[in-house]
Amino acid sequence: MIRVLFICYGNICRSTMAEYVMKDLVRKTGREQEFYIDSAATSTEEIGNGVHYGTRQKLREVGIPCGDHRARQMTRGDYEKFDYLIGMDAANIRNMTRIAGGDPERKICRLLDFTESPRDIADPWYTGNFDETYEDVCEGLDAFLKTLGG
Repeated sequence: MIRVLFICYGNICRSTMAEYVMKDLVRKTGREQEFYIDSAATSTEEIGNGVHYGTRQKLREVGIPCGDHRARQMTRGDYEKFDYLIGMDAANIRNMTRIAGGDPERKICRLLDFTESPRDIADPWYTGNFDETYEDVCEGLDAFLKTLGG
């Protein structure tokens, strides 16, 4: 089983969007049993809060089910539990590496590092642009799945 943890600052916008889009993609391809997918935050600011309404709205618009995820903070133990810890921007990567106490197994990366155009995914909490975030998440997940042979 491939264990994937998506991570952003608050775990209510980008990482939850990536979590639910990835779950939908593997379900549609019949690969659900091959993956364990979750998401987390680098901060404590949103702990316990649900998925941001903008993310919920965008997922509803494209027909992707959105569960009842509650924001949680990444832990050092997540580094051992997951095969891939995928952040959304460079600041996430710095904080993830700090929380994990390093990255000796090279499990930590940005989602768009799997694409031909590596870059950060802008935080829609600030930009308000959930469409752009969705497009970036889809681009990154498509490239990530291709690297896994799917």
